[in-house]
Amino acid sequence: QVQLLESGGGLVQAGGSLRLSCAASGRTFSSYRMGWFRQAPGKEREFVATINWSGLSTYYADSVKGRFTISRDNAKNMVYLQMKSLKPEDTAVYSCAASHSLSPDPTVVAGSYDYWGQGTQVTVSS
Repeated sequence: QVQLLESGGGLVQAGGSLRLSCAASGRTFSSYRMGWFRQAPGKEREFVATINWSGLSTYYADSVKGRFTISRDNAKNMVYLQMKSLKPEDTAVYSCAASHSLSPDPTVVAGSYDYWGQGTQVTVSS
């Protein structure tokens, strides 16, 4: 089992940047595929980005491609989401998640993730 704790959210102006961090407990962190999801008020949770166990394979939602970068440091049990050129429509609660999936294919469905953090609020003002 793994526990996840996000940090780094906040209020930023449009065009600005933020880096979200997700700290994971557990000795088997490196075996999990990790993902970031977000949920805006009144909207469904949506996939943002995912990274495989080694960090060598990443996949992004079209809405964030070219602006967001997911990365991980298995030695520190950390996963990150670097967000640049933020837009008001990026405003949401961002959550990291861990999946047991060993599939080499990107896992973009929330139901495929086994563990979730509480989330961190990101607000982008116009």
